[in-house]
Amino acid sequence: MRFALLFLWLAAAALVARIFLRRLPLPARRARSVGGDELVKDPVCQTYVVKSRAVRRTTGDDVTYFCSDECARRASRA
Repeated sequence: MRFALLFLWLAAAALVARIFLRRLPLPARRARSVGGDELVKDPVCQTYVVKSRAVRRTTGDDVTYFCSDECARRASRA
């Protein structure tokens, strides 16, 4: 008998706790950071790519970033 009453009391306490916890606001999730790196636009295919992962080609003082070696080759042909 005591076991049944204890079980009912614990079940009621769990139900009340669950109702109470549902009403609490959830903490806001942080947006994922790309590591502080900026995005650059590939001039060939117009795709944005993370600067640290982009293929880089330098012509004099001008630096151009590409999403892949293929886009860098296409730009050099044009």
